[in-house]
Amino acid sequence: MTAYNNFFFIGLPYIAFVIFFVGSIYRYRSRKFTYSSLSSQFFETRKLYWGSLPFHWGIVFLFFGHLTAFSLPESVLLWNQHPARLAVLEISAFVFALLTLVGLSNLFYRRMTNPKVRIVTSTMDIILEILLLIQIILGLWVAYGYRWGSSWFSIILTPYLHSIFLFEPKADAVFALPLAIQLHIITGFLIIMIVPFTRLVHFLVYPLSYLWRPYQKVIWNWDRKKIRNASSPWTIFKPKNN
Repeated sequence: MTAYNNFFFIGLPYIAFVIFFVGSIYRYRSRKFTYSSLSSQFFETRKLYWGSLPFHWGIVFLFFGHLTAFSLPESVLLWNQHPARLAVLEISAFVFALLTLVGLSNLFYRRMTNPKVRIVTSTMDIILEILLLIQIILGLWVAYGYRWGSSWFSIILTPYLHSIFLFEPKADAVFALPLAIQLHIITGFLIIMIVPFTRLVHFLVYPLSYLWRPYQKVIWNWDRKKIRNASSPWTIFKPKNN
């Protein structure tokens, strides 16, 4: 068990972060065009809506929730001193985790059943989505079976993660955690490790300038009701909408 613990909770984090940083930089420098989600929203906006929107809202909330517990553990513990505030935080996290699971399940189903999406899907994309599904299910299991995770995360996991980044790993407390929590931690490191080889890498180049750029105004220069039908026969006259 000692070798198992040392590999997964001391060795794996460093392997994951090295591959993440080296792989991300290499991909950006060698294949910059692939730093994209390769969105197919143009083909099926309605179907994508029920997967993409709940997934992104849920995963953003969960990410910043974990980040807050990691970077501001004292503030989280201070907040949790009041039972009502603790309950609000825990219930909100659980609801957003369910939202993420619903959205991700829809995205995974769409990816496996839509031929247009499968064309731009790699094996690593499928593996990543499976790992994300496992991670969310494990997170829900942990949240339900081992209550008040925001508090014990700040007490146990935050010092452990800090020790990893300080290159002085102290994982003794993690060794004693229940298996479900350990699997949740391990899956998180595996996701970090394979991100550079998937479409999820696009979050590293999120277009923040969109937040303050002016709105775009689209003006149609022709009657939208007379847009050319793709099945109409070819003519020597160029249509107005091309």
